[in-house]
Amino acid sequence: MNRPSGPWGRPPAPSRGDAPTGVQPRDELRLYGLNAVRAVFARRPDAIRKLYLAEARIPDLQPLLRWCVANRVGYRVVDAPDLQKLAAGSHHEGVVADVLREAPMPLSTWLRDLPAGPQCALWLDGVGNPHNFGAILRSAAHFGIAAILLPKDSTLALSGAAARVAEGGAEAVPLVRLGRADNSIAQLHGAGFRLAATVVEDGDDLFDCALPSRLVYVMGAEGEGMDRAFAKACDLRLSIPGSGAVESLNVAAATAVMLAEWRRRTR
Repeated sequence: MNRPSGPWGRPPAPSRGDAPTGVQPRDELRLYGLNAVRAVFARRPDAIRKLYLAEARIPDLQPLLRWCVANRVGYRVVDAPDLQKLAAGSHHEGVVADVLREAPMPLSTWLRDLPAGPQCALWLDGVGNPHNFGAILRSAAHFGIAAILLPKDSTLALSGAAARVAEGGAEAVPLVRLGRADNSIAQLHGAGFRLAATVVEDGDDLFDCALPSRLVYVMGAEGEGMDRAFAKACDLRLSIPGSGAVESLNVAAATAVMLAEWRRRTR
């Protein structure tokens, strides 16, 4: 990896076979996609450890490349096949970056710093598909959602695929790690939140019922939906009415509808 340190100029071309392998430290995340990389640069540039880009992306990424030069962060111009290897796919949009992961914050810290007034968060109960997670992050960023709440034992974590689908939304919405479910519910209630289970059947009509100004939507896993006992423990059970031509929306589409309705009510 070259580490340019002189005046800004065209990045050096790699020698054949000089593309790095896909191995990364556990505390690093490989991002790809123009908006995903730009969002990290805008919010936490010090997290960027390495950068790879297509020659055609040099004009689009000059501020980032100048920052790399000034801060001695390695970058390299590589060919499309190398970018595809780095990103493990073709959806890299001409740029790949290795960045430090940002650990989810504890629920108590998030609640302590949360502003007063209307707030909405998402509790993801078993969601695991990275493309759905990315779409959820994008919708959450679009509607100004306060956080994504991750259960204590959830293995869901930001991946390169999720960050690309989120189109920069992964940097706009904090991830919060919950403790025990009963303790987390009590903490959220103490902060004025009510929990709404999102269910396919037998829930109140989302568009007709009252929505609390401080609300946590609990979104169930793809396919299986929400845990039934957990749904009963929530303050509300909500359904999205439809034509009946299909059983339901997938979790990412349902999330967008839920968030849009809360935003419309509290705008």
